[in-house]
Amino acid sequence: MPELPEVEALGAYLRERAVGRRVERVEIAAISALKTYDPPPTAAAGRTVVGATRHGKFLDVVLDGDLHLVVHLARAGWLHYRDSFASPAPLKPGKGPIAVRVRLDDGSGFDLTEAGTQKKLATYLVTDPAQVPGVTKLGPDALAADLATFGARVRGRRGQIKGVLTDQSVLSGVGNAYSDEILHAAKLSPFAISSRLTDEQLATLHGATREVLTDAVTRSVGQRAATLKGEKRSGLKVHARTGLPCPVCGDTVREVSFADSSLQYCPTCQTGGKPLADRRLSRLVR
Repeated sequence: MPELPEVEALGAYLRERAVGRRVERVEIAAISALKTYDPPPTAAAGRTVVGATRHGKFLDVVLDGDLHLVVHLARAGWLHYRDSFASPAPLKPGKGPIAVRVRLDDGSGFDLTEAGTQKKLATYLVTDPAQVPGVTKLGPDALAADLATFGARVRGRRGQIKGVLTDQSVLSGVGNAYSDEILHAAKLSPFAISSRLTDEQLATLHGATREVLTDAVTRSVGQRAATLKGEKRSGLKVHARTGLPCPVCGDTVREVSFADSSLQYCPTCQTGGKPLADRRLSRLVR
């Protein structure tokens, strides 16, 4: 799932390539991906792209006349920028990976695609990003929150710290991958209870959050959209590295699986050398 660093980089890429270009048309190939109907997609035609920004994990393509194309890429969505398209013919609704196509006046543009069968990519054409339900529920940006704000938000939602970090209403922008990386850098168990963290642990966690996300943004911004996924994978130390050695201590990275997700961690770095048990089978080690 694209998280804060990748969405920030996609915004930077659009600012470089699309700002100043006029929208020729917006084509909807997956009706389920369009979550708004007023204004209609035709309202974007003739508008100039004046910016691209981010709200948590939402990408906001800003058009003149106070119009916003807000996108949530969900788990399997992505943005592909095209210098040109093979055919000028409008897309036809179908079962392919392309959900939305935005054509610009110089022949370039971008596709919003989604792999897999769980079609959850969402696009909204609105006059104010606050009209998007997911945006209005966002907590402070995880990269921008100072220590006091960060601590208050984390302690204010009692739960396992892995879940608290990925709760977008607590702090926005962090998902499954970077929460694993942040907790590894902070040397915290993913199942530590957020309300029980000491001041020292909170300060360490805040510092790790800023360090991990800042590093990822630095590595991502300037990359082409097509290479961002590979850049993300190259910087991961524990996430999606089950069975490989931890680059910090050499212990084997382990995994805990859930119904529709999993987490990875290093026992030596994070849990005092104790493996975490699968929640479905036994108690978790904290």
